[in-house]
Amino acid sequence: MSDLPFWYTRSLDFPSESASVKVDGIDIAYETWGEVGSPGIVLIHGSNAHLEWWRFSAPFLADRFRLAAVDLSGNGNSGWRERYTGKNFADEVWAVCEAAELGDNPYVVGHSFGGFVALEVGHHYGTHLGGVLFMVFTVAPPEQSMEWGLRMEREGVEPGRKLRVYDDFESALARFRFIPEQPGVHPQVLKHLGTYGLKEVAEGWTWKFDPGLFDYLEMGTDQHDKLMALPCKTALMLGEQSEDEGALYGDHMLAASGNTLPVVTVPGTYHHLMFDQPVAVAAAMKLLLLEWQRQNLSL
Repeated sequence: MSDLPFWYTRSLDFPSESASVKVDGIDIAYETWGEVGSPGIVLIHGSNAHLEWWRFSAPFLADRFRLAAVDLSGNGNSGWRERYTGKNFADEVWAVCEAAELGDNPYVVGHSFGGFVALEVGHHYGTHLGGVLFMVFTVAPPEQSMEWGLRMEREGVEPGRKLRVYDDFESALARFRFIPEQPGVHPQVLKHLGTYGLKEVAEGWTWKFDPGLFDYLEMGTDQHDKLMALPCKTALMLGEQSEDEGALYGDHMLAASGNTLPVVTVPGTYHHLMFDQPVAVAAAMKLLLLEWQRQNLSL
């Protein structure tokens, strides 16, 4: 008997389609699940990640939603930019919403760095959204806000985009790690994610992500102001054991909302919670977004 969890095989067997859309001259790859005409959800991965981060959650929402997971520029199968901005990423996500036919007022879900992108989508396109779910991404109080991007300016790093090249696929795959690392992830899940994240080059195998993505990207110290000004619904999902510095301000976000922000902490999960408890994460997402859909339809 296989030791693979049921959600692994069910998710890989579930039908999905690959496509791409051009945004400012860059090809942006995305994957879709579910039927056109259902309420839409766009899923945004974290840094140095890709759309397959959502492979084991999206199928469990596809009976009620049309979903699209995006490879942001500089990640996965999407193209690289000379320099990246929050507006670039917001435009990419919105272009995928339209190309994937997610319908009116789609919902945006962003994990980790994808939460920053989701905030930018809400800032630029919030009046067109049904709501934004921040997943293991929080916004700090203004007095504690820090600039996480602009590495060239902050750290004085030399510009460059060199990635380590491995002699063969197996050697490269063996080096795949989560950042931050976490225990208990099934080896086949790691293999699946690592395989999508690698590409063959003349000298061997290397990673698909752009190591220069944060060199010029300004994430901004005005995230609190942007959060408070969002014109759409918002919610927060946290991993109970996540120690990522960007996910430590849930209490501030709750207090800033007047204690009305829906906050769900998934027990026993770490930063990459969709691989600890993918069905629980999907179920919590489904309940929240279906309720938002009910509320939006009653307006």
